[in-house]
Amino acid sequence: MQDHKETYKLLSMTTLAQRLKIARSHAGLTQRKLAEIAGVEQPAISQLENGRSLKTAHVAAIAKACGVSAIWLANGAGGMTAETSGFDANVEPVIGPIRFFEYPEISWVQAGAAMEALELSNITACEMHPSDAWAGPNGFWLKVRGPSMTSQGGISFTEGMVILVAPGFDVESGQYAVAKMIDTNEATFKQFIWDSGRAFLKPLNPAFPTVEMDHEWMIVGRVVDAKWPRSVL
Repeated sequence: MQDHKETYKLLSMTTLAQRLKIARSHAGLTQRKLAEIAGVEQPAISQLENGRSLKTAHVAAIAKACGVSAIWLANGAGGMTAETSGFDANVEPVIGPIRFFEYPEISWVQAGAAMEALELSNITACEMHPSDAWAGPNGFWLKVRGPSMTSQGGISFTEGMVILVAPGFDVESGQYAVAKMIDTNEATFKQFIWDSGRAFLKPLNPAFPTVEMDHEWMIVGRVVDAKWPRSVL
């Protein structure tokens, strides 16, 4: 029994995307077959698995199709299957609202230092901000500096807002990311653009230049949330 506890303790320390892949592998289903059995569109499965969606509306149907616990699939609680979840297999679990997560607000210097910045000793004094977006176990907030990401229309990130960074998350063209210069660890927040095999960091403010990424740059993480901190409200 102890082996089961250890196994499912590890499975609970995952993202919704990772748990869905585990569940689908457990059931031996392709994305298309899972979508067919669960009664959802295949793009919905794909978006959940690549982390582009965190919607839980279809979780109960997907969990049933995969033969796993809906509560485990939704938020990692309990065991993956009814055998280890502690719930009566004849009881349909009710999916509650999306949980809120808290992440530390760190400095831009710490962000450039990557994972070393998130050692417990370095974040105990950091202000914590909640979010309903999952940014992984090492997510962190950064305060927007300067006007380079301020736009006259559409999405705009004003100086003083905080952005939630998910280290290690894939970044697609058009999404927002924090990147850093490898040699100096200097970090910056920009829109990531992939065009004709070339990567760019584009500011939303046209008064600032777009920078082409080369071997001297690396992505720190994808921005998954942004808001005004409670301290200014």
